[in-house]
Amino acid sequence: MRYSASEKAEIIKTVERSHLPVKQTLAILDIPRSTFYRWYELWLEGGIDVLEDRSPRPTSVWNKISDDRRQAFIDFALDHEDLTARELAIKYTDEKRYFISESSAYRILHEADLLTAPAYVTISAADEFRDKTTRPNELWQTDFTYFKIIGWGWYYLSTVLDDYSRYIVAWKLCTTMKAKDVTDTLELALEASGCDEAHVIHKPRLLSDNGSSYISGDLANWLGAKGMAHTRGAPNHPQTQGKI
Repeated sequence: MRYSASEKAEIIKTVERSHLPVKQTLAILDIPRSTFYRWYELWLEGGIDVLEDRSPRPTSVWNKISDDRRQAFIDFALDHEDLTARELAIKYTDEKRYFISESSAYRILHEADLLTAPAYVTISAADEFRDKTTRPNELWQTDFTYFKIIGWGWYYLSTVLDDYSRYIVAWKLCTTMKAKDVTDTLELALEASGCDEAHVIHKPRLLSDNGSSYISGDLANWLGAKGMAHTRGAPNHPQTQGKI
């Protein structure tokens, strides 16, 4: 543990006044002899003032970015005002052949008051959906959820959820996120809901995001053969992303 200067001075005085040998006294106080004699030497040289701990402060930083390089990065950022700190760090490293980390880029931009909001593409959303589902098996939502199992690796939970009832119609734990995994889960959903046997005018319509397995031709062909329509959410659209 760390002792204040006054505590060190008190320990020194206690040892000096003790009728026991120094070694035995220090053992009782649980103070290493090397530590005590270092304190005692300082005490004899300068008294209590020199017993205070001084936090080590490096005189220099080996990887500090020079002022010229910082200014060059600031000039580079001014020429690319639409990029974020991360994007600037990557682009500067690629083009100028000088590595600047994302944290360093952020710090330099922050000190220069040049941090800007990223140029997001926003899409307005209504307060509620215009065309709401009115019955079960009218619209199914599907997506993958990631799981990392320690010692085994990544697994992906494919689910099919009914939009009207919010009921999980079917699910499947997969080792990949391919179109085949999606169609296997949909096969389970069709079987569980009875839509693969009963004669229905309209099969459930599928709602998904724009993941590679959902925009694949294999899935489109499978859905076409099953008579199922497919709707994909608009990128960055808060309402459809929230529904999925």
